[in-house]
Amino acid sequence: MTSRTAKTFAPPVMEAYSWLIDKNFSDIPLINVSQAAPVDPPPAPMLSHMAAVIQDDDTHFYGPVLGMPALRSEVSKQWSTAYAGTILPAQVGITSGCNQAFSAAIAMLCDENDEVLLPVPFYFNHKMWLDMSGVKAVALPCSGDMVPNPNDASALITPRTRAIILVTPNNPCGVEYPPEVIMAFYEIAKFHGIALIIDETYRDFHSQLGAPHALFQQSDWDNTLVHLYSFSKAYRLTGHRVGAIVAGEARMAEIEKFLDTVSICANQLGQKAALWGMQNLEEWLANERHIILARRQAILENFPNLAAKGWEILGLGAYFAYLKHPFPMASDCLTKKLVDDASVLALPGTMFVPQGNESGKSQIRIAFANIDTSDIAVLFDRLASVTY
Repeated sequence: MTSRTAKTFAPPVMEAYSWLIDKNFSDIPLINVSQAAPVDPPPAPMLSHMAAVIQDDDTHFYGPVLGMPALRSEVSKQWSTAYAGTILPAQVGITSGCNQAFSAAIAMLCDENDEVLLPVPFYFNHKMWLDMSGVKAVALPCSGDMVPNPNDASALITPRTRAIILVTPNNPCGVEYPPEVIMAFYEIAKFHGIALIIDETYRDFHSQLGAPHALFQQSDWDNTLVHLYSFSKAYRLTGHRVGAIVAGEARMAEIEKFLDTVSICANQLGQKAALWGMQNLEEWLANERHIILARRQAILENFPNLAAKGWEILGLGAYFAYLKHPFPMASDCLTKKLVDDASVLALPGTMFVPQGNESGKSQIRIAFANIDTSDIAVLFDRLASVTY
């Protein structure tokens, strides 16, 4: 028999890190654009708050399975305003990171051999969890502007389909799905009586201000929408594992069963930090967004150097640039060679597509959020210098 875990692939980021073993980068320092997690700790004021609340007894105890009531209420209040909709505290759950929010959503929605529509290129941890859950990921190919087509999705829905998954701003492509496209997917899901799972982990770094969609303005959104979020990217809380899931109350009751069984509750210190961040770091977070947007602009300004060598930008936004390379080798081979030849660690497109899908062989993902504008120029100079 094949185990659940044996049905999927090895963790891609860990695989890429294995390429660095026994390498020496003393002459040409490594530029690591493989992972999208912040590499800096939380801002100093948040660290001071965390140092204070670590003294509270309840920081070290189990909390409510669905999260601290104060944090759930704050999410409810702020997101109702941000999306110009109505979100109740009872419709909010706090999870151990956004990956757990996704896992909970799939466990709540799907049974063995059910199907979900997954845009390709996909976020690899989504595909891994579907594999391990016995749920079929039905590929929804993206090409051109890397935005999935709602009409293509309609043609893929079967009686076994339980959900459509969207990630916007997208990982790995970086693209921001237009509001009208998001709404079209919502209407399709609603018509077929399935869920629309929308992962907005990178929402805080959207290039446009205001609500990125009108889903929460729909009076019956809770019958269709399942919304996922990560505090990790906003407040640099990756090690504390704090995410959120928003769904109808009946669905939240099912999600509670999953969370109670897997983690009981999210990290209490991380939850307190997230709450404090929501209440005190609005200006700081706005500045973080401007920094990311400046790096995005640096990608555009420096790209002509690469374009002259035959490279193309397929998608750009939030933390990511998704590129098409010009070489006659598959991207999984190319990215390994870039470690040796250019001191660059990036992820190949083959990690974001189903096995046997040819499109990923010509693509690589650049996670640029952790390199400054001068490093971006150096990165593109290095990429432009290699020839194969």
